[in-house]
Amino acid sequence: MSDTIIYEQPLNERIRIFLRLESLFKRVDVALHGNSELTNQDAVDGLLNIMSVFERSELKSEIIKELERLTTNLVALENSPGVDKLALNNLLAEIDQSLDTLHLNKSAIGQSLRDNDLLYSIRQRSSIPGGSCDFDIPAYHFWLRHTSLESQKEQLLEWFKHFSAAKIAIEITLRLIRGGTGFGQGLADAGFYQQSLDSSHPNQLIRIKLPKSAKYYPEISGGKHRFTVRFMLFDINQRPQQVGDDIPFALSCCAM
Repeated sequence: MSDTIIYEQPLNERIRIFLRLESLFKRVDVALHGNSELTNQDAVDGLLNIMSVFERSELKSEIIKELERLTTNLVALENSPGVDKLALNNLLAEIDQSLDTLHLNKSAIGQSLRDNDLLYSIRQRSSIPGGSCDFDIPAYHFWLRHTSLESQKEQLLEWFKHFSAAKIAIEITLRLIRGGTGFGQGLADAGFYQQSLDSSHPNQLIRIKLPKSAKYYPEISGGKHRFTVRFMLFDINQRPQQVGDDIPFALSCCAM
């Protein structure tokens, strides 16, 4: 287990959505490794959240644009000294395959699931706290109790296949953005740090790494031109207070 914690702050809406989807995909993966009615329900809840994110009609094109942007940046590195051309070509091939899969499906991602009556009825009730109780959606209750756990899992996996191409594309994108810039050292004076950003070289993501033993966490806010960090003492019983000491930390401004 790692002895550090990495905190991230997206600097544009596209990466913000990608991080949210990454989190949802991870939650679903964990739920699918379970073997109970409750973990299958957790997987359905995750699926519905993913479907809600993909209701943005332009999201598929946003994923494609980001992959194409990364491809352009990687191709520009081809003749740079010290570049592993085999690794670069393998990476470009991986991106091309992901792009081909996304282009192959002409419809919006997850569109057919939005026409599924069972999922629609669960979505309709999910805005109500506890709205998916047995008496609210008897068809859902029937599916959970009448269908074997194995059959439920098979159905869930079939549903999630609709998002597999997008999931792979987002994993590639975030892996490249995170890995494109290493960590340097920063120092927050009395718990506060501010840095300007080069707007001609757009940054995508701010990453801060702290020891797991630290009793504080960073609150990061930022945009195209600058970002700030306030290190806050954690107290579960009262409002967090800014640290008064100077805080050394590891910082990565990702601009792949």
